[in-house]
Amino acid sequence: MADFMKALQQMQEVQGKLQKMQEELKGKTVAGTAGGGMVTVEANGAGEIRRVKIDPSIVSPTDVEMLEDLVVVAMAEAQKKAAELSQSMAKEEMQRAMPFPLPFKLPF
Repeated sequence: MADFMKALQQMQEVQGKLQKMQEELKGKTVAGTAGGGMVTVEANGAGEIRRVKIDPSIVSPTDVEMLEDLVVVAMAEAQKKAAELSQSMAKEEMQRAMPFPLPFKLPF
């Protein structure tokens, strides 16, 4: 019974650490770019878009579709980097929190 209680307590600690990690992710910044850096999208580590920067030289009223495509590509890259950062931090935290090696691979 004591082992079960200890394991439950450890899991609660891990849950608390993961919640703290989610807050830390919101303070981190990742960037995605497209068009050789002509469009940059910044997101926080949770994948929330915070800023879009567009080089004025690519703004053309006759080719709005290209600009739209570049923004989408840059956003996707920023969100991908945010997800990778989140997974990396979660994996590190789980490895630190586990007092013993897991008999299986974590899904991230």
